[in-house]
Amino acid sequence: MKKKTYRNPVGVSRFTGLLLISPFIAGSALFLIYPFFCSFLLGMTNYDGIRPPEFTGLNNYRVMLSDESFRKALGVTLKYAAFLVPMKLLVSLLTALLLAQEIKGIGIYRTVFYIPSILGSNLAVVIMWQYLFTSKGLVNQLLSLAGASPVSWYGDPDKALFIIVLLRLWEFGSTMIIFLTALRGIPKELYEAAKVDGCGPVRAFFAITLPQMKSVIFVNLILQTIAAFQEFNAPYMITGGGPLRSTYTLGMLIYDEMFRYNEQGYANAVSWVLFMLISAAVAVMYAVSAFLRRDEE
Repeated sequence: MKKKTYRNPVGVSRFTGLLLISPFIAGSALFLIYPFFCSFLLGMTNYDGIRPPEFTGLNNYRVMLSDESFRKALGVTLKYAAFLVPMKLLVSLLTALLLAQEIKGIGIYRTVFYIPSILGSNLAVVIMWQYLFTSKGLVNQLLSLAGASPVSWYGDPDKALFIIVLLRLWEFGSTMIIFLTALRGIPKELYEAAKVDGCGPVRAFFAITLPQMKSVIFVNLILQTIAAFQEFNAPYMITGGGPLRSTYTLGMLIYDEMFRYNEQGYANAVSWVLFMLISAAVAVMYAVSAFLRRDEE
C-alpha cells in the first residue's frame, strides 16, 4: 500500500514562522526601534521633561561645538579607549595562552581568572578599589615598603584615569574566555607538524596561532571598543568624574545633562554623537580588516 505524503503549503509555513517570531518583532519595535527614533527627534528639541518639546533643529549640535564639557568628555573617552582596549586584548590573549595548557588543576585557575568579570563594578568592588588607592591604602603601603614615596592617585588627573583603566583591565575574564575557546579550537596537528619542521613556540605563535585567531581578535576588538566608548559605571562610582573632570566620560555627560540639569534634548543629541562615533570606529575597523583580507588573497 502506497504511503501518503502530506505537503505543507508554503503560505502556511511562512505564516507560522511569522507568528512564532512576532513577540520578538513586537518587542524590538517597542523597546528598540521606537526609542531609537524618539531619541533622534528629541535631540533636535529643547526639552526639559516637563514642558512640551520645542523644535530647535540642529541647535543642540551647534552648542556642542562650543561646549567645553563635551570637548573634555570626548577627549577623556577617546584617551580611555585608546589605553584600555589594546591592553585588555593583550592581557586577555596572554592569559588565555597560559590557561590553554593541559595541566592538572587548570580548571581551578580558569575559574579564578574569570571571577573578576562576574563581580564587575558592583558596590563591594568599588569600595575595595577606592581603599586600595587612597593615601593610606594598600597600594601606597606596598610602595612605602619598596622605598617609594606615596602617590596621590585621586589628586593627579593622569593617575585617576589609570585607576579606571586598571579596574576594567582586571575584569578581562570574558575576553579571555573567548580567546581560550578559540585557542582550544585550533587543530593540534598544525603545531605537531610545525614542531617536526623545527618551528619553535614563538614562531608557532606568529605563524599558526595569530592567523587562526584573526577573526576572534577582531570580534573582541569590536566588543571592547564599544564597551570602552560607553563607559559610565566605573568613573561615576569611583572618582565621580574628577579630579578636574579627568575621568569625565561621554556617558557621564549624558547622565548629568539628562538627570541633573534636565536638558533632555541636549542629552539625546550627545547620545547620537556617541552612537555616530562608535559607528564610525567600527566602520573603520571593518574597512581595515577587509583591506588586509584583500591583500592576503
